[in-house]
Amino acid sequence: MAKKITVVIPMAGYGKRLRPHTWSRPKQLLSLAGKRVIEHVLDTFDSLPEKLQVEYVFIVGYLGDKIKAFMAEEHPDLTVHFVVQEEMRGQSHAIYLAKEFIDGPMIMVFADTLIETDLAFLEKETADVVAWVKPVPDPRRFGVAELGQDQRVVRLIEKPKAMDNNLALVGFYYFQQGQDLIAAIEKQLDKKVQLKGEYFLADAINILLEDDACHMRTQKVSIWLDAGTFEAMLSTNRYLLDHGHDNSEKASKRMGVSVIPPVFIHPESEVEASVIGPHATVEAGCRIVGCRIANSIIEHGSHLEEVVLEGSLVGQNTSLRGKSKSINIGDNTDVVI
Repeated sequence: MAKKITVVIPMAGYGKRLRPHTWSRPKQLLSLAGKRVIEHVLDTFDSLPEKLQVEYVFIVGYLGDKIKAFMAEEHPDLTVHFVVQEEMRGQSHAIYLAKEFIDGPMIMVFADTLIETDLAFLEKETADVVAWVKPVPDPRRFGVAELGQDQRVVRLIEKPKAMDNNLALVGFYYFQQGQDLIAAIEKQLDKKVQLKGEYFLADAINILLEDDACHMRTQKVSIWLDAGTFEAMLSTNRYLLDHGHDNSEKASKRMGVSVIPPVFIHPESEVEASVIGPHATVEAGCRIVGCRIANSIIEHGSHLEEVVLEGSLVGQNTSLRGKSKSINIGDNTDVVI
């Protein structure tokens, strides 16, 4: 029987930094270079050892039914359990709600964290906990992992004041035994170790590290992308198009369309008399006529005529006509400029 590993993905937040788009959709369903954000997260686990049976636990809240519907329709082959976090009480609280599904090895990743890593090494991993980190110029905006002389993690520090430790935590963790984390969270909840009413995962891991027998190490990554803000969406879209998600060769065969690579133009879109690119994503069901679009994401089913867009994010089923330079509009919008 294949060994099971559980991947826990908390995604119950409101996505306030990505409004107006997240009024109608959770941010995990926004598009990046031809895929939804959550699909890029799921791609990370393609490198897990083949002998592992992967089960996912999605901790949903706001607009969670849309994520359930999307996964059922687009990824019915995956084993996904859904847990509802009705009250926003933090990361640890969210993971604790999923305790019935956590038995044995576990990975926890935040739903807007996109990293490039090869997980094949987990087949022979001996550490109790692994935290993925990225060296950054200024660690004071992040959580960091403090290392001892033997390079083992001794504690996690949220938003450090000092600059000497630059190993920023990217929000991706492996636990040899997920039950150990659940036990630490129980202690955290009992002791009410929280900040502004929320229980943070870093505090639970620090409780875990109070046991000197717990061996925690870091795993460095060079690529850490974000999908939590308007600016980050466009930046990540650019990176993905530059690294394997460009379909400009096929897109350039369309009559009357000038393509400046890299771009992603969905085969089920209509583009006429337009210049697309560089770094533009046009999703399925779109109709683009007489436009110049660069460094932008045009979501599913939108209709654009005679517009010039640079650095824009246009929501689903949106109609946009007239001249423009940069715009950020949500779903089901009709704008004439």
